[in-house]
Amino acid sequence: MKLWLTTLATALSLQISAQELTLDNTLAYQLTESITVEVGQRLAGSEADARAVAWAEQKFKQLGYDKVWTEPFTMQYWERGNASLSVSAPFHQNLVVTALGGSVATPFDGINAQVVMFDSLEQLKQADATLVKDKIVFINKSMGKDKLGTFYGSVVGARAQGAVEAAKLGAKAIIIRSVGTSINRFAHTGIMRYNDEVARIPAAAVSVPDAMQLAKMLSRQPELTLHLQMQNKLPGEVVSYNVIAEITGSKYPDEIVLISAHIDSWDEGTGALDDGAGVGIVMATGALLKQQGRSERTVRVVLFGNEEGGLVGARAYAAKHAANLNKHVFASESDFGAGRIWRLDTGFGEKALTFGKTLQQKLAPLGIEMGDNTASGGPDVSVLKAQGVPVASLQQDGTDYFDYHHTPNDTLDKIDPAAMQQNLEAWLITTKAIANSRIDLRQ
Repeated sequence: MKLWLTTLATALSLQISAQELTLDNTLAYQLTESITVEVGQRLAGSEADARAVAWAEQKFKQLGYDKVWTEPFTMQYWERGNASLSVSAPFHQNLVVTALGGSVATPFDGINAQVVMFDSLEQLKQADATLVKDKIVFINKSMGKDKLGTFYGSVVGARAQGAVEAAKLGAKAIIIRSVGTSINRFAHTGIMRYNDEVARIPAAAVSVPDAMQLAKMLSRQPELTLHLQMQNKLPGEVVSYNVIAEITGSKYPDEIVLISAHIDSWDEGTGALDDGAGVGIVMATGALLKQQGRSERTVRVVLFGNEEGGLVGARAYAAKHAANLNKHVFASESDFGAGRIWRLDTGFGEKALTFGKTLQQKLAPLGIEMGDNTASGGPDVSVLKAQGVPVASLQQDGTDYFDYHHTPNDTLDKIDPAAMQQNLEAWLITTKAIANSRIDLRQ
């Protein structure tokens, strides 16, 4: 992959340098459009991931950052192949399916087996093995909507753990109802996990309408046979990168205010919402802050690699920078699409909560209310929070986020440029306030 990066950086430099960026409140959208159009889907470890890294390095330089560099990490590469699912008896229909990230392939001719349905992962765990052995397990659990996306946690376990639990009972494969809220016929991918002590079986997701269709079929004919075929590959270990850039602080250059997003995406859509929008927002924030006058503390922008595979780049960053995490005075991440920010949640020490309230007052004209003090900071940043770094979450309205998340429908047209401008303004206010303060958010 290092060879890819060197070659691609050279190939992209002329193209990128010729594209003018306007440093104004549309910059976040401009950058999001750029990565979505010029790179597109960015599966971690792939050739497209390498192009995204080269793109980010060039854009950071073009935007005038003081320092730009990459940090490598190793990861297991997974490659999607063709997938198909059909009802072979007694109803003959094709269903919309996608492989879950990390899943093994089926045999070349596929798997033909009866299906058994469960309402949840918990119900599967309690099942009698005689009901499951040699069958395809189907977990049919729906997901609700709200601003914070809180229902995601209650259903994503089926995706992450379902294959292991089904295999323990002798299943041949597992399919799940997509972990999403759209009633359009798009299947929702995402990472799944295996246990080295349990047989690895293929794992896939069907679109929500197809899950509903399958359930209706089973209500008419319990002995339903499916044919599943997937051609995924697990080529082995590769190298990917975190991309990092800084605006050096004018007075306290060793004190780091870290803002971030993740540069990888799943390979079904073009990664506009997850997380091209976050990439655009934080890259623009650093560039515009420098334009407004250098902050007292250093502003570091980190584009983490392989968030989708399990926060791999974030863990690599935390390990590499363990000795100076005490100098990371703050961290936050934009990774929930491009909806308007409506709430500020903090993860500060008790004495710093007054500063949090003052910050919220600065954000109030943007329609942002005060939340609680239990912020994770975002998926990647949660790794830094666990090491004691203070965090905050600028909570976006995610009511419709899971209509598109991890599906082919995650594309640029789903982004409202005006909402992105509100995001950018909120990030500018927050980052500038912390970077120019002497507050110790740990206290």
